[in-house]
Amino acid sequence: MILVKKSKFKNFMKLLGPGLVTGASDDDPSGIATYSQAGAAYGLSTLWTAVIAFPLMAVIQQMCARIGLVTEQGLTGTLKKHYPKPILYLMVLFSFPAIVMNIGADIAGMGAVGNLLFPSVNANYFSVVFTLILLGLIIYLPYQKIASILKYLCIVLLVYLIVPFLYKQDWIAVFKAAILPTIEFNKNFIAILVGILGTTISPYLFFWQATMEVEEMKHKKNHLLVNKRIIKGMQQDVDFGMSFSGLVMFFIILTTGTVLYNSGVHQINTVEDAAMALKPLAGDFAYLLFAIGVIGTGLLAIPVLSGSLSYIVTEAFGWEQGLDKKFHEAKAFYIIIAMSLILGLSLNYIGISPIDALIYTAILYGITAPVLIAIILHISNNKKIMGEFVNTRISNILGFTTLVIMAVASITLLYLQF
Repeated sequence: MILVKKSKFKNFMKLLGPGLVTGASDDDPSGIATYSQAGAAYGLSTLWTAVIAFPLMAVIQQMCARIGLVTEQGLTGTLKKHYPKPILYLMVLFSFPAIVMNIGADIAGMGAVGNLLFPSVNANYFSVVFTLILLGLIIYLPYQKIASILKYLCIVLLVYLIVPFLYKQDWIAVFKAAILPTIEFNKNFIAILVGILGTTISPYLFFWQATMEVEEMKHKKNHLLVNKRIIKGMQQDVDFGMSFSGLVMFFIILTTGTVLYNSGVHQINTVEDAAMALKPLAGDFAYLLFAIGVIGTGLLAIPVLSGSLSYIVTEAFGWEQGLDKKFHEAKAFYIIIAMSLILGLSLNYIGISPIDALIYTAILYGITAPVLIAIILHISNNKKIMGEFVNTRISNILGFTTLVIMAVASITLLYLQF
């Protein structure tokens, strides 16, 4: 009986791959900061967004994964092949600064939390050390090892599922907040909603998902023929990854929306603010778990961010690429990863604060996301590209709903900022 359970668990873990890593990397330090801001400022009022976001995230990521499996190309390669080049270059142009600023915000968050755990060490030193560790791992480890590390790093996110249980909760109020949407029609609340959408449905995840499906298939014996079984496995992987991401998001909002909000702490600007505020209210153990989670999610998300950017650029210009290649086989690919990490780190030294970086990132993501979602929908319904694996009716309904919501969010975001 135990052997059967172990076998089932092993098979399940083998099934999980790009979908789980993509979903978990969505809860990066900058995402944690956004969810913490929402919970501290508005209590449980935004808890319903975690429930609503899941089907929207899942359907778009499934489309991206299916495009990768069927075309055997990343999203950039498909765009390059089937769409005008100006669209492709605009995506590259907007993606580069947005992803670099996201990396910068995450590195700064990890450094600040490292300083909280070890106050005698300056936060900037931690940021530099984390950057060098990540750069070394990405360059020297083969793809399968990186994929395995990323997959098991997802376990770190489970700490956020523990924290709320260390504090007394009104579970009836939690349930009501989760199923009954609350909207306050004021600038700050709308801005928080837009921020949550921007950090959960991010363009870099679209590119990563498609490309990683291609990488995964290269390492499987049955990669020559895409069939319904492979598509079904992909859907299960993506659904699990996105539900895992949504669950972590739910519990972070729950933690900050009860522990911090109920204690009168309503202003959280960074992840270190959230961790520090938790310490006297929920105890040292909750504080420690929250802080460790931030570092773990940074180690998980930054390779995804830098890797997706490098895939975007190298695929756009036809350069050699791949995490499965050694440095001398794909120099441009790894140089772009190194540049993105170094530029992200440098944001701390040129006067761009992590909060400013998050705002600028959200604006750029907000502009590109609706356009990309529209293109993904078009590709996914094109029989010349997708053959028998075009979108189902339910996929289109959810996909177009996501497009409308992200377009409204984008317009609202620009209005609020300018």
